[in-house]
Amino acid sequence: MRELFRPAMNDRYTGADDSFPGQTRRGRFRGQTMETRAEPSGSLRFAVLGPVRAWRGEESIRTGAPQQRALLAALLLRGGRTATASELLDALWGETPPNTALAALRSYAFRLRKALGPDALVTDSGGYALKVEPDALDCAVVERLAAEAERVRPTDPGQARKLLATALDLWHGEPLAGLPGPYAETQRNRLAEWHIGLIEARLELDLELGAHAEAVSELTALSAEHPLRERLRALLMLALYRSGRQAEALGVFADTRRLLADELGIDPGAELADLHQRILEADPDLAAPVSAAPAAQEIVRPAQLPATVSDFTGRAAVVRELGRQLAEASDRGTEGGVMSVSAVAGIGGVGKTTLAVHVAHAVRDAFPDGQLYVDLQGTDARPADPEAVLGGFLRALGVSNPAIPESLAERAALYRSILDGRRVLALLDNAHDAAQIRQLLPGTPGCAALVTSRVRMVDLEGAHLVDLDVMSPEEALQLFTRIVGDERVSGERQAALDVVGACGFLPLAIRIAAARLAARRTWTVSVLARKLADQRRRLDELRAGDLAVKATFALGYGHLSPAQARAFRLLSLPDGPDISLEAAAAVLGLDPYETEELLEALVDISLIESAAPARYRFHDLLRLYARERAEQDETEAERCSALSRLLDFYLASAVGVYTWENPGDRVLDHLAPTTHPGLAFGSRDAALEWLFSEAQGLLAAVEQSAAGGCEGSARRAADLLFTAWDLMESGIHARQYEQAARALVEASYACSDTLVEGRSRLLVAQLLRMTGRFAEADEEARRAMVVGLAAEDPLTCSYAPNLRGIIAYKDRRYEECFQYHTSALQAFRSDGNKYGEGAALSNLSWAQLGMGNDEEAVNTGREVMAIYRELGAGFRLGNALYALSIPLTATGRLDEAFSCLTEALQVFRDARQQFWEGMTLFRLAEVHLAAERWRQSAAHVEQSLVILREVGGDWRTANALVVLGHALVGMHQPVRAVACWNDALGLFSGLGAPESQDVRLLLAQQTPSSAAG
Repeated sequence: MRELFRPAMNDRYTGADDSFPGQTRRGRFRGQTMETRAEPSGSLRFAVLGPVRAWRGEESIRTGAPQQRALLAALLLRGGRTATASELLDALWGETPPNTALAALRSYAFRLRKALGPDALVTDSGGYALKVEPDALDCAVVERLAAEAERVRPTDPGQARKLLATALDLWHGEPLAGLPGPYAETQRNRLAEWHIGLIEARLELDLELGAHAEAVSELTALSAEHPLRERLRALLMLALYRSGRQAEALGVFADTRRLLADELGIDPGAELADLHQRILEADPDLAAPVSAAPAAQEIVRPAQLPATVSDFTGRAAVVRELGRQLAEASDRGTEGGVMSVSAVAGIGGVGKTTLAVHVAHAVRDAFPDGQLYVDLQGTDARPADPEAVLGGFLRALGVSNPAIPESLAERAALYRSILDGRRVLALLDNAHDAAQIRQLLPGTPGCAALVTSRVRMVDLEGAHLVDLDVMSPEEALQLFTRIVGDERVSGERQAALDVVGACGFLPLAIRIAAARLAARRTWTVSVLARKLADQRRRLDELRAGDLAVKATFALGYGHLSPAQARAFRLLSLPDGPDISLEAAAAVLGLDPYETEELLEALVDISLIESAAPARYRFHDLLRLYARERAEQDETEAERCSALSRLLDFYLASAVGVYTWENPGDRVLDHLAPTTHPGLAFGSRDAALEWLFSEAQGLLAAVEQSAAGGCEGSARRAADLLFTAWDLMESGIHARQYEQAARALVEASYACSDTLVEGRSRLLVAQLLRMTGRFAEADEEARRAMVVGLAAEDPLTCSYAPNLRGIIAYKDRRYEECFQYHTSALQAFRSDGNKYGEGAALSNLSWAQLGMGNDEEAVNTGREVMAIYRELGAGFRLGNALYALSIPLTATGRLDEAFSCLTEALQVFRDARQQFWEGMTLFRLAEVHLAAERWRQSAAHVEQSLVILREVGGDWRTANALVVLGHALVGMHQPVRAVACWNDALGLFSGLGAPESQDVRLLLAQQTPSSAAG
């Protein structure tokens, strides 16, 4: 036999360990004659036969950037000998290092010393040396195992074969994966050559042991991968010949001779030519040794796991969770218990297979009797037959074809019998459902199964279920960067975040996008981001070679029943971030029970997600795919009908909320009729809970209705916004509310509906007032009045002048304010709108106060209180209490004002009115200020500022700062007070507000001595 290839290495090594925390330590090489040593706790370990990695005990160590890992690899492969700085510069950069190379080298060394510890990396004679334990490097153990295999081969070829198989298991992909520099490239080639040499040696032993039939498949693949390696061709010819396939063996020689002549212009070597001649002569010495043929019951150690990817990224928590489950499962073979099953579920493209293969490789030392793998083709039209899969598993475990039973039950029984007492991991990838895999599960403790599927296998008894979500933004960016390269991403980080965001943080989509960019050196990240920004083209852009996000989604869609497919399509149409069960039922036109059954089925097969109990959502890319299907498979009329049913549901339900807040309000008589009954709420709290939980979906439906152009939708959308007025006044959803209202203004032009325009402009004006944009608000309210009169809309004709009066009061135009509110009051009374009458009277009291009629203002405020208490108003009662507090404070009735505001504050908090909560805290601060309770005033105004800075706008923030300054002066903190007033002056001046002059007077009154404290 040819001598086993070994590199020159000084390290001695007993085993690399990828075990997870909590994994029991055992001898690394079961059945070996060599001594197995336990690693000291916290000792350093390294791997170079794949990505360069390092551990301290069970904890992974970050080894830094590629250049830094290249330095680590160069030191590791010197076997503890010192490398000079010059040698390391050549290793990392070659003959033309950059000017900063020496500084960079020192920086890398410093970081490695910090990560590994001062005793590991030492400076010696102007260079560096890595001092590690003799058993700390994976390639050293391979050298030792190869030497041991060579020593025992003459007397125990079976043991030699096991030793080589164990050595080959230590490879984890391409050696020194991803490392730059000429040294890494040279060593990568050397280690790859060593690897294939060891494989050839192990295959020689396979043939020597009579496993020629089993070796044919592997040799065929290897010969195709390394077409010019004559030794592999020779082994393939011998395996074929011993398998009774003489013609194929001769065909291999003919193919090899032609290939060598075409590629190198040479003939096959003497060894291959001699073997060819011996096969022609049927040399009896070529026959397999009879004594070495394995019995039917002998177990072969399968190693079927696919290669793991070198750029595996993130998923740390899930990797630890699965690794711990599987590692502990192996221990049950000695401790008793049951066989372990872990099932990973998730949408197509989320990385289930990549994760499972990575974890399986990491824990395979816990399963020394082998690892089985099968793609169960669960998304294909014909998933893999369990009977055929078991046949493949049995052959992999050494059972000859004649010994494999015919029936599924008998195959499963034999499979479990063979695995009894052994530690084998079965990776069942891409399963269709639990029924497909039940007979494929090992039956004894010590074995484990790791399953991936788009179906959440809740019916798989005793399984540990893991739902795999998309990556976090940080993980997604890291994966994208590892594929594209840091140099292309570092200068365009925001564009890279836009790319992974457009990919929905889905690993498959990120890989495709990154692969496209990596293949196009003239593209920047920004170019790719712009291409993916177009939602209608995004799925078509996410295609590279035979990978395509759309094709992955199509596999799952193709298995849906007609009812499920319709639900999948129609539920993608609403723009909200998620959807409730009741809203989904409206979209589909079904009852909630039937809808829930459909939605839960879609959740089980990972086409939608359950965001919370009775709430559902799409992944962004799946939504785009579902909408494409809806455009192809649903008529425009049906798509419009689905969205119309949703709008009806929201409007009818919002009317129910409005009724609880404003019982008997005439506003409800001026709304468009709906065909959907909406939800019935048992209490005011339940109604408000629904409104605020549905806010994003409801407002998205309004904006979508405005843009969609479905007939009749703009009127109902405007009425929905009106009945959801509480969302606007809370301040929480002001931005989205304003977008929806402005969209309706634009839609009103398209449908020539002045009623919609008037109501929409009124809502825009109210939002502008709340956020302190008073001039814009007044203009929108003026235009709303004009179109409202043209449309003869009682709502716009009454609420618009009321709003203009509020703005006039703010600008100290008290006479004009009085006129607007008087006009609004008449319009509300003409319509029989008692709620509106109360609102107009509240504001009228402020006009009276501004005009110097203080007692009249107080009396008007009390009249409003009587109206609202009679109506049983909720939130509006808070408004009345708040309004009354202003004239009460002005007339010195501070205790009564404080009582009103305290009650109002509770009303607003119960109604989730954050804006009004902030304003009430501000007014309480004014009451305390008037009573010279400085500390209480400062405390309340500070609380109000937290809210008003978010939802109140600059004008209200500036007013609060003025009050805070007064309170601080009372607390003998004039310097801080001046700072507050300067901030307020800046805000008022920026707005062109008249209050700026008042603040200037305050600042002028602060003498230098008083400001100095």
